[in-house]
Amino acid sequence: MSDSFIYTTPLDVRSQPLVEALTWEYATRYGSYFGEPPGAEMSRYPAELFAPPHGNFVLLVRDGRTIAGGAFKRYDERTAELKRIWTHADFRRQGLARKIVDELEAQALRQGYARIYLTTGFRQPEASALYLRTGYTPLFDTTVDPEIHKKLAFEKDLAAAAGRPFNAAAHTPHPPQASSSAA
Repeated sequence: MSDSFIYTTPLDVRSQPLVEALTWEYATRYGSYFGEPPGAEMSRYPAELFAPPHGNFVLLVRDGRTIAGGAFKRYDERTAELKRIWTHADFRRQGLARKIVDELEAQALRQGYARIYLTTGFRQPEASALYLRTGYTPLFDTTVDPEIHKKLAFEKDLAAAAGRPFNAAAHTPHPPQASSSAA
């Protein structure tokens, strides 16, 4: 079993399992709840937003098969916004989403970001649990029914977690690493 991270784009044929599965998942969990056609979230942002120097898109590939992935885009000068965190249904409950989040955080730091922001939907409790377990701070009241908030926002100070202050003058976006192996 060989896992590797591949930096690419949502347009890469290897990204199609992620794009198709997330589109289906959003459509089945939310339908037109937010007043948009089912799956509209997946076409909301152009692929260029998930490309260096301001974004990135990573896949976790095992023996040639895409099993997980995710992306980030620029939210503001010091903040990357995580998007598209996904694990193939056949490979869930193995910690792969956490590996993706960890890799995206590391890449965001390499590209000069000091903070991560993200939102997830109220019908994705496993995503909320992942972010809470990995040190994200909820920007909503966790004591009330999540449906009241609809979209659940989280943040994480990467610079503090990495033990380095953010220096806007030194902010220089960096390209992604080539491919790296994951355990």
